[in-house]
Amino acid sequence: MALKYKFNWKDLKLEDFKIYLLALFKSILPKKRIKNIDDLAEFIQKKSAWVAQVTLFGYLKTRMGTKWVLHFDDEKFLASINLAKWNIYSVALQDLTFYSLSYLKVFSDFQDTNKASEIYDAIIANEIKNGMPSDVVANARETFSERLKKIDWSTYYRSWPFNESALALYKWAPVAEDLKTLDRKIVLNSMILKWENIEKEFLKLISI
Repeated sequence: MALKYKFNWKDLKLEDFKIYLLALFKSILPKKRIKNIDDLAEFIQKKSAWVAQVTLFGYLKTRMGTKWVLHFDDEKFLASINLAKWNIYSVALQDLTFYSLSYLKVFSDFQDTNKASEIYDAIIANEIKNGMPSDVVANARETFSERLKKIDWSTYYRSWPFNESALALYKWAPVAEDLKTLDRKIVLNSMILKWENIEKEFLKLISI
């Protein structure tokens, strides 16, 4: 796949590594309660970014072993990581947006599910400023629109709500296809397990 944007490896090291290396410490930080749509949008953005990057870097580290950092001298490889990061993140945003509003509709009688588009569009618009490639943006918006047309808000939260982002991790991780085939179950489960922690956190933050 041809890359259509300029890659900045310094951004990758400063931002993505920071999220990955500090992930273990996030559990001890105070959590902000979700009281309104703005709080929900912030939760969706931060947790989607965290899940996408932690699972991607975690998989690469596991597959490549102790010498995985040496590959960061390879700009082609770094560009592949950057592309994977944005694509996985864009789907993770969709999953968590749909899950959150579906759960709130069923258990909190939240009726304004049209907020899904508002939340997603606002986050994507902000990420464009942060360097999200235009082709990723276009695909993300198209995919979101198609999924939104088919969603059943009353059941989404309990019907494999994070399956698409798990599949996105498997698809976009820059690992040889023959190796990914062997890793498929592990890769998918790693993403689902991370999401289970986010689900538990979400339920705590919306409780009265």
